[in-house]
Amino acid sequence: MRELLEEHDLAPSRALGQNFVADPNTVRRIAALAGVGPGDRVVEVGAGLGSLTLALAETGAEVVAIETDRHLLPALEQVVEPAGVRVVHGDARRLDWGAVLDGDGNGGGPWHLVANLPYNIATTLVLDLLEHVPAIERMLVMVQREVGERLAARVGDPAYGIPSVKVAWWADAQVIGRVPATVFVPQPRVESALVRLVRHPVPPVAAGVAAGTDRATVFRLVDAGFGQRRKMLRRSLAGLVDGDAFTAADVRPEARAEELALADWSRLALVAG
Repeated sequence: MRELLEEHDLAPSRALGQNFVADPNTVRRIAALAGVGPGDRVVEVGAGLGSLTLALAETGAEVVAIETDRHLLPALEQVVEPAGVRVVHGDARRLDWGAVLDGDGNGGGPWHLVANLPYNIATTLVLDLLEHVPAIERMLVMVQREVGERLAARVGDPAYGIPSVKVAWWADAQVIGRVPATVFVPQPRVESALVRLVRHPVPPVAAGVAAGTDRATVFRLVDAGFGQRRKMLRRSLAGLVDGDAFTAADVRPEARAEELALADWSRLALVAG
């Protein structure tokens, strides 16, 4: 890894949150946990210098590697194109995902996504992809441990919050592994977690709550409730949910936001909408 950086006169970008996985056992473990193989299509976000990319290609899957840093592209292409990987230059937050995933002319899905994500974009990107790129049916993302815990948290977990509820609308999320700082170049100051997300066929919500307008109501209530999470719901949701609605939804107005699962929020949205 260091030799490749020196050969191309490169240095990891702190602004882009670049920490490259330099341990072959780790990338092979991640590829195995992704559960991909021949016949699968995988898109990797933040391919960097291609260590994980090669491990994914070794499984026999078709791999598309996305990288936003143009300075890394020559090194990345040198490493992964001989393995049959298609390299795309672009920012995952602004890509035309339909064009990228249909670049082979075989249609837009299903796809697996594997990514080593900087902590500052991880939550936003995961939620955006869940909402706007339904062709991606499964994800395995490596993120800062605290971010991973928030994505996968359930009611009662200390990390449970807005991202937890919104992710639960789209997918089942689980932390399935940890990655120590020692396998990265340069070494970050945080531990990383591996989070697997499997998209729901339909949201696991109350009957009648599935349309986009209802989802918008659910998310608006979640934002308001957690925005004042120390307050009882009758206070934090004042003006959005009245007393009768709490009763109809079988939700205690004295409860606080962290006590409600997605199904509870969806019932509130159904009667408040």
